[in-house]
Amino acid sequence: MDNQKLSLTGSVSLGTGVMIGAGIFVLMGQIAELVGDLFPIAFLAGAIVVGFSSYSYVKFSNAYPSSGGVVKFLTKAYQPGTAAGTLSLLMYASMVVAQSLVAGTFGAYTLRLFPEEYAGYASALGVGLLALAFIINVLGNKIIGATATVTAIIKVLGIALLAITGIAIAGFPDITGNFVSEKSQSLPAGLSFIAALALSILAYKGFTTITNQGDDIQEPHRNMGRSIIISILICTLIYFFLALSVSAGLSIPEIIAAKDYVLAEAARPVFGKWGTWLTILLAMVATVSGVIASIFSSSRLLGMLSSMKQVPILKIGNFRNPALIFTVVLAMLLTVLFNLTRIASIGAIFYLIMDMAIHWGLLRHLRKEISFNPAIPLIALVMDAVILAAFIYLKYLDDPFVLIVALIGITLIIIAERLFMISHTDKEGKMHMGMDEEDI
Repeated sequence: MDNQKLSLTGSVSLGTGVMIGAGIFVLMGQIAELVGDLFPIAFLAGAIVVGFSSYSYVKFSNAYPSSGGVVKFLTKAYQPGTAAGTLSLLMYASMVVAQSLVAGTFGAYTLRLFPEEYAGYASALGVGLLALAFIINVLGNKIIGATATVTAIIKVLGIALLAITGIAIAGFPDITGNFVSEKSQSLPAGLSFIAALALSILAYKGFTTITNQGDDIQEPHRNMGRSIIISILICTLIYFFLALSVSAGLSIPEIIAAKDYVLAEAARPVFGKWGTWLTILLAMVATVSGVIASIFSSSRLLGMLSSMKQVPILKIGNFRNPALIFTVVLAMLLTVLFNLTRIASIGAIFYLIMDMAIHWGLLRHLRKEISFNPAIPLIALVMDAVILAAFIYLKYLDDPFVLIVALIGITLIIIAERLFMISHTDKEGKMHMGMDEEDI
């Protein structure tokens, strides 16, 4: 019944709770490392890019409201096959990378409660959180659903309170743009700012999960798009004022030195020891709830792709949800192998490629099916391409290992997906999928 579905307010609440995740606890320091005291402006610029990008998702959501979300959009745009399967797996991979980032953030903030000699255990704590999230997901959806709303409210109100009170106490910072970090010294003027937008965009990527609400929302053809836009606006305000609060409390060198736990460090001069502890607890709530919800969503996505025969049938003994095991193990490996900067970089590359595919799919393949202004997704596509190119160039100079890992991951996905697609294509070139397209 319609009264059991999400209202626009409910949808915005859930969407905002997902978007304001743990990423903001660590990304702020990484962005400041590239652009200095311009990092609050970088969040505004990232929001503008995301605003253009969201247009494609709004049009897709209005035309095809579905719990399949981005997977449904990609299948509509590229038809079932290697392209749609590869891009869907890339979306899945970006979600798993995000889990690893959140788990590592949990470790970095939690260790602030312990002496310095325990600093090397951040990854171990992240793996422990992923194990806990696995157990909770095995126990069932009721626990996830019961905690999602409460933790979303805590996250949003807690971070908003941190931003507002920080500015009220410390005042507005002076933004000069004169600071030049070591990482951006070898880059042409302005290129480091463009590259940093790849990370600020990552802070907003949670808006894509709103597309999964499908028929669970009232008047989906109208409200899903509105929910996406309102959620992005709310997050933009919170991120911007939070960045101003951090900039007012710490110098840029201090922000860079504490980039993995920058909000906890920023709370110390403004709120004292108790404020630092409360910020750490807020980060722990955000990361724990974020990992639990993300593992639930990404394992469902992988299971859906398996049912659609876009990936092999997953089976691990008699376990009912093998996609859950695969997802958690992959996230654990990433958490152990890479630091937070590298994890965020890989996630940004994967996400931007998938985002560009959404815009291209709308422009190239669905002009007759969906009414839209082609100039907007074209602008979004160009901005994504420029930002991705700048970010890749930055990583080529600063940390080429990130590019090697990303390239290997994308190549393996393409090869594996192509070989698998060939295995269930008949002599006429038709691929027999396991789910009806309208049931995705």
